[in-house]
Amino acid sequence: MKATGFISLWMLVSLPYGQLANPAEHEDVVKHAIKLHRGKGAVIAQRKQWVMESCRKLSGLLRQKNVVLNKLKSAIRAVEKDAGLSDEEKLFQVHTFEIFQKELNESENSVFQAIHGLQRALQGDYKDVVNMKESSRQRLEALREAAIKEEMEYVELLAAEKHQVEALKNMQHQNKSLSMLDEILEDVRKAADRLEEEIEEHAFDDNKSVRGVNFEAVLRVEEDEANSKRNASKREVEDDLGLSMLIDSQNNQYILTKPRDSTIPRADHHFIKDIVTIGMLSLPCGWLCTTIGLPTMFGYIICGVLLGPSGLNSIKSIVQVETLGEFGVFFTLFLVGLEFSPERLRKVWKISLQGPCYMTVLMIAFGLLWGHLLQIRPTQSVFISTCLSLSSTPLVSRFLAGSVRGDKEGDIDYSSVLLGMLVMQDVQLGLFIAVMPTLIQAGVSTSTSIFKEILRILILIGQILFSLAAVFLMCLVIKTYLIGPYYRKLHAESKGNKEILILGITAFIFLMLTITELLDVSMELGCFLAGALISSQGHMVTEEVMSCIEPIRDFLAIIFFASIGLHVFPTFVIYELTVLLFLTLSVVIMKFVLAVLVLSLILPKTSQYIKWIVSAGLAQVSEFSFVLGSRARRAGIISREVYLLILSVTTLSLLLAPALWRAAIMKCVPRPERRSST
Repeated sequence: MKATGFISLWMLVSLPYGQLANPAEHEDVVKHAIKLHRGKGAVIAQRKQWVMESCRKLSGLLRQKNVVLNKLKSAIRAVEKDAGLSDEEKLFQVHTFEIFQKELNESENSVFQAIHGLQRALQGDYKDVVNMKESSRQRLEALREAAIKEEMEYVELLAAEKHQVEALKNMQHQNKSLSMLDEILEDVRKAADRLEEEIEEHAFDDNKSVRGVNFEAVLRVEEDEANSKRNASKREVEDDLGLSMLIDSQNNQYILTKPRDSTIPRADHHFIKDIVTIGMLSLPCGWLCTTIGLPTMFGYIICGVLLGPSGLNSIKSIVQVETLGEFGVFFTLFLVGLEFSPERLRKVWKISLQGPCYMTVLMIAFGLLWGHLLQIRPTQSVFISTCLSLSSTPLVSRFLAGSVRGDKEGDIDYSSVLLGMLVMQDVQLGLFIAVMPTLIQAGVSTSTSIFKEILRILILIGQILFSLAAVFLMCLVIKTYLIGPYYRKLHAESKGNKEILILGITAFIFLMLTITELLDVSMELGCFLAGALISSQGHMVTEEVMSCIEPIRDFLAIIFFASIGLHVFPTFVIYELTVLLFLTLSVVIMKFVLAVLVLSLILPKTSQYIKWIVSAGLAQVSEFSFVLGSRARRAGIISREVYLLILSVTTLSLLLAPALWRAAIMKCVPRPERRSST
C-alpha cells in the first residue's frame, strides 16, 4: 500500500507535464487522489486501474523522450557532416538542438524532484518546525537552481538567435556584391565582435561554483522616470541597466558596479544625485552653525541627518557616500601630519605612546568592573570599553586647524601631545580590528581554550609591534634618501602646472596608506606619516603643499561628516534621552578624569598645565566606533540595543566636545594664543 500511495503521488505530479491540459481535468485528478489517500469513494480495483493507467502514460512519455533524444543526436551528426552548410549555420543548428535536449532533460528532472519533495514532506512531522524549515530551505534551493538553469537557457537562446542572424547576414553577403563602405563596416563589425568576446568576463559562470557562493532571489527595480518610456523600445530598456537597483530578501540594496558590456560608459546617477544633494544642503546647514557659534562640521552632520534614513531618506548610495567620506579622513590626517613635524614628534613620542596605552587599560579595567556588577559578558565589556576609549582625530584636528602653537622655554606644546596621542589611538584601532576575530572566538570558546586564545592575542600584538617597527624604519629610510629628491622633482615639473604637484602628493599619500595597510597597521597612520615626512622638508614646502591639498580636504571632509549624520537617529535619542544623557556624561567625565590622571603621571612638571586641554580634547568618542560597532553587531559580540546605544553616545559626545574644548581653552590658554586656537 505504501508503494501504491507513492506511485499515486508520483502520477499526480507527473501528469501535468504530459497529458493534462485543462483546469477541469486537473481538479478531477486532485479530487480522485484525495479520495484515494483517505480511502473513501473508491474500490481497490478502481485504484489499481487508475495507478496502472497513470504509470503507462508516464512510461510512454519517457520512451517518447528517449526516441526524440536519439533523433536529435542523429540530426546533430548529420549537420556536422553536411558540407553545404557554412560554419555559422552549423553552429546555429547544433546549438538549437542542444538547447532542446537540455529542455527535455530538465523537464524530466523537475518531475522527479517534485516527487521526492512531496515524499519528503509526507514523511515529515508537521509539528516539527525545524523539519519544516529544512524542507522549505531545500525547496528554496531547488527553485533557485531551476531559476539559474532557466536564465542560462535564455542566454543560450539569445546566443543562438545571434548565430542565426550571423548566418543570414553571411548568406546575404554571398548573394550580392558589397561596396567598399559595406566591406569596411563588415570588417569593423567582426573586429567589434572579437573585442566583445575578449573583454567579456564570465563572472557568473566562474563564481557560481565557488565555495561560499549562494543563489538568492532578488528584485530588480528600474529607475522610474517619465522620460525613460519615451522613444525607448523594449530592448533599449532591457539594455539600460545603469540605473537599476537589486534588492534581496534581507532588504539589502545593490547597484551595478561593473556592466557586462565595458565598451559603453555608464554612470551611477544615484551616487551623483546623492553627492549633489549633500553639497547643496551642507551650505545652509554650515551657515546656520556658524551663525550660532558652532563648528561647521556639526552643520554637515545635521545635513546627513536630514537626508539619511531618519530624515527624508533620499540618500540611495549610502555605502558609496561613506566610502568617499573615508578619503576625507585620509586627507585630514595628512594635513595633521603636515603640521606635525618629526622634530615635534620626537619630543613627545614617549607621552604619545604611554598615554593612550594607560588610558585604554584603565578603560578596560573599569569596563570589566561595571560588566561584572551588571552581569555583562567579559568579551562584550572589553569591546565596549575599547570602543569608548578611542577619540576622534578629525574632530580634534578641526579644533586645532589654523592655530599658532609654539613651544615656550622648553615646554611641551599641548597640540603636539594631543595629536601624538590621537595618532597612537589610530594605531590601537588597527590593532583592535586585527584582534577582533580572536575576540569573537573567545566569546564562544570553552574555559579549556582560554590559554590558547590569550596566546593568540599575544602573538597578534607581537605581529603589530613588529609591523610598527618596520613602518618607522621605512619612514627613516624615506626621510633620509627619498623624500627630498622626490619633492624637488615634483616642484620642478609642476612650474605653471599644479596638477603634477597635487597628483604627486596624492600618490605619495596613497603609497604610504597602502604600505601600512599591507603591514596590518591602520591606513590612517600611513596618511599621518606621509604628512610628517613631507613637513620635514621645511616650512616653505609645507605651505605650498597645504595650499594645494586643503581645498580637496575640505570638500571630502564635508562628505565624511555628512556620512556620520546618516547614522544618527534623533527619534531613538528622544525616546531614550534621559538614559543617553546619563551615559554620555558618564563616559565624557570618566575619559576626562582618566586622561588627567594619566597625564599627571607622565607629563613633566613644567608642562602640567596642558593636561586640562589635552584631557578636554580626548573626552569624546571616535566616529570609528560606528565601524567597530557594526562589525561587532554582525559578529554577535553586541546586541542591536547596545549598538544603538554606542552610536547615540558617540554622537552626543561629539556634540558636547566643542563646549568642553572652549571651556578648557578659556581656562588654560593665555589670551593671545586663545584667539588663534579657537
